[in-house]
Amino acid sequence: MAGPELAKGALLALARLQGDTCDDFTDEEPGKILHEVRSGELTRSGQKPYGPYYGSADATQLWLILLSEYWRWTGDDETVRHLADNAIAALRWIDEYGDRDGDGYVEYATRSPEGLGNQCWRDSPDGICFADGRIPVLPLATADIQGYTYDAKLRLAELLDGPLDNPSLARRLRDEAGTLYERFNQDYWIDERGGYYAIALDGDKNLVDAKTSSMGHLLWSGIVPPERAGAVVRQLMSPDMFSGWGIRTLSREERLYNALGYHLGTVWPHDNSIAVLGLARYGYRAEANRISLAMFDAAEQFDHRLPEALSGYDRERLLFAVPYPTACSPQAWAAGTPLALVRALLGLNPVGGQLMIDPDIPPELGRITADRVRAFGQEWRIEALGSSGNVRLQAS
Repeated sequence: MAGPELAKGALLALARLQGDTCDDFTDEEPGKILHEVRSGELTRSGQKPYGPYYGSADATQLWLILLSEYWRWTGDDETVRHLADNAIAALRWIDEYGDRDGDGYVEYATRSPEGLGNQCWRDSPDGICFADGRIPVLPLATADIQGYTYDAKLRLAELLDGPLDNPSLARRLRDEAGTLYERFNQDYWIDERGGYYAIALDGDKNLVDAKTSSMGHLLWSGIVPPERAGAVVRQLMSPDMFSGWGIRTLSREERLYNALGYHLGTVWPHDNSIAVLGLARYGYRAEANRISLAMFDAAEQFDHRLPEALSGYDRERLLFAVPYPTACSPQAWAAGTPLALVRALLGLNPVGGQLMIDPDIPPELGRITADRVRAFGQEWRIEALGSSGNVRLQAS
């Protein structure tokens, strides 16, 4: 929404560094998108694997999702075709290397003595846990990664029906996504405690049963059946998960909950923005707005620059957002959060070469206007108030 040039640059830069061999020390595999790059002395001397390091089981799917989203906003067939080989390599990684045991799910486990144990966005050592506090055995197939995989295959199928011109592969991917949808909803759903999705399957195929904010990512990916969406939303908005400032990474019901635990109860702005987009996707606009307003209130306490994470302490108890002591600020994920929230408030989507809005602006925010929104090689002006609004082209 803020301009497709940054997305294009990210796509091209990541494609240049896409994995092309197997390297145990860096967790590199053919077709895999990297986790991070560092240039410090330990990396240069070969003691650390960050030049670059590939220990991420979700970056490859997210790269495909970004490629799709970039195309939907620009119609830039040329760039999509330029990246066609990278996209097919990414798909091959998902199916051949990501699915380590052939069970249809993408799992992760590091091969590097310096690698990350957890290779989803919750990449701290205890970021994935059982409700009773146990740490699961690797490899792990986390729920959010399966959602990203589902979304990535459907989006790549759309590109294959369009600029990549391979309808037979598009049909195959839609069939695979449909199978993943059915199996995931059978294998990851837990009926107890109000109904919710497990955070992962562990290396022994046990359900890792902690309640986490990752359920919001599943809504964003569209892998949740409509009849289960209400239960997921109730979990996310329950007092045990919603602090008043945002959704906690881990429910207060769980054994390891800690309001200052990195992925054990803190509130992450980017995590919440993904949940807001998911809630809006399923029509839960009031709940999405509640989270958005909470994030905007929190931002005021950080000079309107949201940090990487803040504490999960209850808002009614402390009345101010307690900072996470070592949070990065500025931080890229957090910086993108307000843009995602505004997109959800506007109900803004590119459809067939047009920008469409379906606004639901809470009265606390009043009118939203945006000038020079770039899409399809043109600039647009957006204005919305309450549930009405308009989009029109601006003169160049």
